[in-house]
Amino acid sequence: MSFPFFISKKYTFSKKTSKFINFISTISIVGIALGVAALIIALSILNGFEKTITNKIIDFDSHIQITSYRTILPNYHKILPELKNKLFPFAKAVDPYASKLAIISSKRGKEGVSIKGIRPDNKSIQVNKNIVEGNFNLQTFSKPSIVVGKKLANKLYIKVGDIVTVFALSRDEIPSLENLPNIGKFVVSGIFESGMSEYDDLYAYINLKSAQELFNIGDNITGYDIKLNDISKTDSLTNYLSESLRYPHAVRSIFQIHRNIFTWIDLQKKPIPIILGLIIIVAVFNIIGTLLMIVLEKTNAIGTLKSLGAKKRQIISIFLYQGGFLALVGIILGDLLAFVLTSLQLNYKIISLPSSIYFMSSVPVYLSYEIFVGVSLLTLILCIVASFIPSYVASKIKPVTAIRFN
Repeated sequence: MSFPFFISKKYTFSKKTSKFINFISTISIVGIALGVAALIIALSILNGFEKTITNKIIDFDSHIQITSYRTILPNYHKILPELKNKLFPFAKAVDPYASKLAIISSKRGKEGVSIKGIRPDNKSIQVNKNIVEGNFNLQTFSKPSIVVGKKLANKLYIKVGDIVTVFALSRDEIPSLENLPNIGKFVVSGIFESGMSEYDDLYAYINLKSAQELFNIGDNITGYDIKLNDISKTDSLTNYLSESLRYPHAVRSIFQIHRNIFTWIDLQKKPIPIILGLIIIVAVFNIIGTLLMIVLEKTNAIGTLKSLGAKKRQIISIFLYQGGFLALVGIILGDLLAFVLTSLQLNYKIISLPSSIYFMSSVPVYLSYEIFVGVSLLTLILCIVASFIPSYVASKIKPVTAIRFN
């Protein structure tokens, strides 16, 4: 055991240390713990928001969507293999769909809805992961099936097994006696809940063949869903497809379709680390104040040590060890506090949110060891650096003055 560490240990755990110094040390530790916990929780929530929203959007919308500047995209049987070849090996799935606005009606109400027709083997979207009642069954039996959002189901007072009627425009023109709307009856096979009102309230899914008949578009589609193996390649592949596909194809990435959501997430992330970083800096200054108080109390002891031959470097090391100890205890307590609070929220959803505003029903948390390690290391480094100030002050004390100090 080194001499500075031995002396620092004696200073730290001495029962003769004044109660005031112990109280100040406790405040410093609590300040660091709260700062660390606040920063970890904030970053975990921000990451949780980003990952939860991104995953939910990707469940219902693919990474890249190809739509039409007109009403339909013809010859999809020919273009689909070409798209797969263009995107190989980056695309996990490329699926055609037909989507239009319609009116869905039950015995107790009517609502506007976006009907999306997809193939039963569609792999670009994962609505089935969010099914809460029934199942995601789009196979056509005696009557075509439809899967609706929970909020929409509540508005229409429908449940699995009920029959609904869907009205769609014919040739995208206003209905008249000469141009009657297309009508289809569907049985509710499943109800999904994403926690995002944009989907739960406005989307319904049917079989692609049923959608083509309902929209009266023949063997044509209105777009393609593309799921990638790596979301980081979304922008580059979107640009590539935009340049390689001709009119009437329009290519948009998930970040362009939901630009407002992702811009909001980025806006939330930018100032928070700075603001919460200031909390840790405040805690660091508590360490400076605490060590300066210890220096004042131990002035006589410092003078005695220097008169016995202790060097400046050893005096500095003594108080650096003490500052590091205070920081380490505060960091460990802060990590434990953050872990407990985030785990409670993760498992029990203690804090709820209005899904119509925040796109989810509870505060999301993403536990990541990188956040814990990063915040802990940053705090420890700042605390040790801050400990140099009082340590340097202690090393400059002259032995004769210190011994005479009262």
